[in-house]
Amino acid sequence: MRRHPRGRFAALFMSVVVVSAVVAGAGAAQALTSSEAAPPARPATLPSRPAALPARIDGGTWQSGHLQGMAIDRRKGRMYFSFTNLLVKTDLAGKPLGSVTGFTGHLGDLDFNEEDGRVYGSLEYKAAKAFYIAVFDGDRITRMNMDAASTGVVTTVHLQEVVKDYTADMNGDGVFDGDTAKTPDHRYGCSGIDGVAFGPSFDREGGTKLTVAYGVYAHTGRQDNDNQVLLQYDVRQWKRYERPLTEDAPHTSGPSSPDGKYFAYTGNTTYGVQNLEFDAESGNWLMAVYKGTKPGFPNYSLFVLDGSKRPVRGAVPGQQPSEQGQLLSLVPRGLHDPASGVYGWESAGQYGLISLGGGRHYVAEAGTVQVDGVTRQTGRAVLHRWTGLTPNPFAPVTPVPPVKPVP
Repeated sequence: MRRHPRGRFAALFMSVVVVSAVVAGAGAAQALTSSEAAPPARPATLPSRPAALPARIDGGTWQSGHLQGMAIDRRKGRMYFSFTNLLVKTDLAGKPLGSVTGFTGHLGDLDFNEEDGRVYGSLEYKAAKAFYIAVFDGDRITRMNMDAASTGVVTTVHLQEVVKDYTADMNGDGVFDGDTAKTPDHRYGCSGIDGVAFGPSFDREGGTKLTVAYGVYAHTGRQDNDNQVLLQYDVRQWKRYERPLTEDAPHTSGPSSPDGKYFAYTGNTTYGVQNLEFDAESGNWLMAVYKGTKPGFPNYSLFVLDGSKRPVRGAVPGQQPSEQGQLLSLVPRGLHDPASGVYGWESAGQYGLISLGGGRHYVAEAGTVQVDGVTRQTGRAVLHRWTGLTPNPFAPVTPVPPVKPVP
C-alpha cells in the first residue's frame, strides 16, 4: 500500500484543491470504495433510539487526497469523512451536506467528541514544523466548499510535544534534517501525528481523554522506532488554546505538554498509527497501521491495546541511552510472533475505523475512479462485525461489491 502524500506548508504544500461536490440528484458522479473491517464500540450517551445504521455509507467521489478517517454523530445522523485536504459531511444515506476545503497541510484521522458535539482530527504542516488538532463545528458546516481559513468552522490547537520529538536532533550535529526517514533524527522516528480517538485515560485517572498517535517513519536501520507513541490530553479546557486556521502564519497556542505519554511495542510500522479507535464494549483500543518492513517483526496491520491493564513503568525498547516510560500492553490474542512477542491481526481499517457497539464497526474502504479522464478519490464506510478470528477479525455484515483500491 502506498503511503499518502504528506502536506507541505505554503508554497511547499500541495496546491489548494478546489473540490467540486458530487451531489446525488445533481447529475454528478459518486462512487464507492474498497477496504475491510473495523473495531469494537465507543462510549455513547445516545438517545433511546439513535438513527439506524446502514450497511454502507458512501462518502462520495472527490478530486482530493485519499480517504484518511471517519467519524459519526449518531444523535444527528451525520457522517464525516476526511480526504487529506478535504472534510466532507454527509447524512447516513451518503447525501453530501457540506464540505470544508482549502487545507494545504495533511488532514488525517477523525473522531467525534460526544461531550462537546464536535469533530476532532489530526492536521500536519511539516515544512512549518507545526502539528495541530483541528476542531470542526459540524453544525456550522452547512454548504459545500466552505473555506477552512475564512468561514470559522474549524479551529486548531498546537501540540508542542509532537514538535519537540519531530525536530529532535538525535545525532547532535545541529542540523534539522527535515521530512525524511533517512536520518537518525526525529525522536522515536516521529514523523508527526495521524490516529486520534476519545476514550478513558490509560491510567484510569481524569476521565475521557483525546488520544493522539504519532506517525513513525519506516526505517529498518534503527531500533528506537519500534514503538507506537500515544499522547493523551484533557480537552475540556482547550477553548483557551483554540485559534483560527491561518496557514500563512501558523500559531503555537496549545498545551506545553500532554497529560500522559505512552509506548506500545509493535515493531516499526510505515507511518505509525493511521487510525485509532476505542471500543467501549471491550475496553480495548484498536490501532490500524500500514504494515512495517523490518524482517525481525511479523508486521501486522492491526494491533489491539489491552484496556484492562494499566501502563507499567519500564525501559522503553530501543532507546539509547536507556529511557523509562509508561508501557502499554497488547491483547494476547490473534496472531502471535514468539520471537518478538508481538500480537496482532491482518485487517483493514487504515483508511477509517469506527466502533459502534454490539460488536459492530464501520471499516473504511478507499479507492479511485476516473471521471472525465481525471482520477478522483472515493470512500465509504462498510458495516462489519468483530469475530476475533485470524487472520482477519472482521466480517462484513452484508456482501459488498469490490472496488478499485487506492494504488
